[in-house]
Amino acid sequence: MTDKLTHFDAHGQAHMVDVGDKGETRRVAVARGRISMQPETFAMVEAGSAKKGDVLGIARIAGIQAAKRTSELIPLCHPIFLTRVAVDFELDKAASSVTCAVTAETVGRTGVEMEALTAVNVALLTIYDMCKAVDRGMTMHDIGLVEKLGGKSGHWVAGA
Repeated sequence: MTDKLTHFDAHGQAHMVDVGDKGETRRVAVARGRISMQPETFAMVEAGSAKKGDVLGIARIAGIQAAKRTSELIPLCHPIFLTRVAVDFELDKAASSVTCAVTAETVGRTGVEMEALTAVNVALLTIYDMCKAVDRGMTMHDIGLVEKLGGKSGHWVAGA
């Protein structure tokens, strides 16, 4: 890795990166993560019978809200105008797990990777929060960026 860390100036001080000279382009980021749970908890989530309500519906809204508020949570992250946030879930009965995938999009001068990653984390945390009364041993894992498009660095795909 030869790129310098962009959030530090020549004196090693943290700063917000200047994106003023960058051109506006369509930018897309896809992030993914998974939460594993006991089979009984999974059955409750799948059936929508949790005591607190529709777990995945609430987690979807939480993920969207988190994407919109990312710059309030990550100190050096630019506030950006999101044009789209999609939060999708895939249920894996055999593994008693739920995978969350978030696609975040904007037309702007900086990317949306942090928004997608924040949304995945908050959506998974919301699932945990809504189910913790019956399963405190749930674990979140495999959280990461899987694809990004746009900007100077172009198209990137994890593992490619």
